[in-house]
Amino acid sequence: SHPPLCLPGIKCGGVLSAPSGNFSSPNFPGLYPYETECTWLIVVAEGSSVLLSFSHFELEYHAACAYDYLQVYNGAARDQGNLLGTFCGHSAPPPFSSAWHVMAVVFRSDRHVAKRGFAAAYSKDACGGQLTGLSGEITSPRYPESYPNDAECHWSIGGAGGSGPLTLVFTDFQVEGGQGCGFDYVALFDGPTVSAPRLGHYCGSTRPPRIVSSTPHLLILFKSDFNIGGRGFKAYFYSGECQEVFTAIKGNFSSPQYPNFYPNNLKCQWSIQLPPGYRIKVFFLDLELEDRSSLTGECDYDHLSAFDGGAENGSLLGQWCGWDSLGPVTSHSNQLLLVLQTDRNMAKRGFAIAYVGVVPMNVSCTRTDFHIQIPVQSLAHLERNRIYLGTPSCAAQVVGGHFKIQTRFDTCGSESQKRNDTAVIVSTLYIDFSVGDQEDVHQYEVQCEPKRKEASVTLIVGPNSSRLSQAENLVDTQQQERGPTDTREVKSQDTSDIIFISICILAGLLMVIAVVGLVLL
Repeated sequence: SHPPLCLPGIKCGGVLSAPSGNFSSPNFPGLYPYETECTWLIVVAEGSSVLLSFSHFELEYHAACAYDYLQVYNGAARDQGNLLGTFCGHSAPPPFSSAWHVMAVVFRSDRHVAKRGFAAAYSKDACGGQLTGLSGEITSPRYPESYPNDAECHWSIGGAGGSGPLTLVFTDFQVEGGQGCGFDYVALFDGPTVSAPRLGHYCGSTRPPRIVSSTPHLLILFKSDFNIGGRGFKAYFYSGECQEVFTAIKGNFSSPQYPNFYPNNLKCQWSIQLPPGYRIKVFFLDLELEDRSSLTGECDYDHLSAFDGGAENGSLLGQWCGWDSLGPVTSHSNQLLLVLQTDRNMAKRGFAIAYVGVVPMNVSCTRTDFHIQIPVQSLAHLERNRIYLGTPSCAAQVVGGHFKIQTRFDTCGSESQKRNDTAVIVSTLYIDFSVGDQEDVHQYEVQCEPKRKEASVTLIVGPNSSRLSQAENLVDTQQQERGPTDTREVKSQDTSDIIFISICILAGLLMVIAVVGLVLL
């Protein structure tokens, strides 16, 4: 039987609001009780951060910390987006610095195996700290008010398992200037300490350039002297996982940590950049963000935005939050930017997205032939023999700035089918984007209704494109969205036979009129 560790009336946890203090597990340094749960909420003055460290740590060990554990939150407890880590065993957690003025610590024990527990200390830090999120924001002390004299702040970014470079962007900057920046300044280092290579040394009122580290760590040092201050600075940072550029014709990506909860205080960007002439179709495979504001009905908290073009000043294609069920979104240009912004509370599962670039093409037909045109600039890196209809022997030719295919129905793998009681001719257009061993062949079904001489084209989903199963009839839909002026690119009717017949009928009528006139004379 267990010793009577779970004592009745034991108290633990609470709100810690002093500038600094200490707390520990119940009974420390004795064994902690069984089946105990404690939550400490640390709250310091706004504009400050919380520094947390552990002097002793000894909990029951489990590989997944499923039994006894301690959790540290960057803000309110139980919000998975704020979770900085879950710890157990004999290895003490690292020191933590919150991203704002609130931090929470949760301790839980089960009904088996008790240990000595932990002892922790916290303090208020007016500036600086260890920042381990995928993205975040930092400001000088008292910003946007004038910063204090004789300040020295160190922000160390990284160290939470990230492996990519860090990017730092200043959105506001006003620091006392002077030759050589010898008075007040901001210094940046390509690593966790001041012994790392220096990336820059800045003062004055000119915003520093965008800074990209070569390591997963970045140190920001701010110092002010004994007189003359300024507004200070505001900057945000993000890791490589939170900022990606895609140039492949198709791909997919998801929010950080998907399908687990995304972190709070994020600003992540995904830029899709395709060759000129393309449009980009985005498919939402999954979306679960914090819900809309009950007051405004808008996406005031966490939201995902899509912009036409490569920047946030482009046309807004949409902004989403909550559990919206979304149809595809299509850009009007060859670039599209997606931005995820989260606040400090209430994280959710996030999103998964697939996209495809639609090759611009004009497909038409007569009663006997297919006609296909694709601008060379859209497939500039491809040789003509990698664009073919039905079989490689029916490859495109380059004519006047276009890849062109003109072929009779009885060649190039075409076959006759009946769809909706209508006779149609069907073939497959192949565009081979493969590089090395990476096979990437896009297939479009081209179809002609000879009787009406109307053609259409549809993206075929291949075996490696299961995530794009919603892309059926992609090109048809895309062209319809462009409006009546572009519909002819998808459906084109050859009217030459009609014109010829009309001319013949008109000539016949004129001949009859002439004969009648002669008779009357």
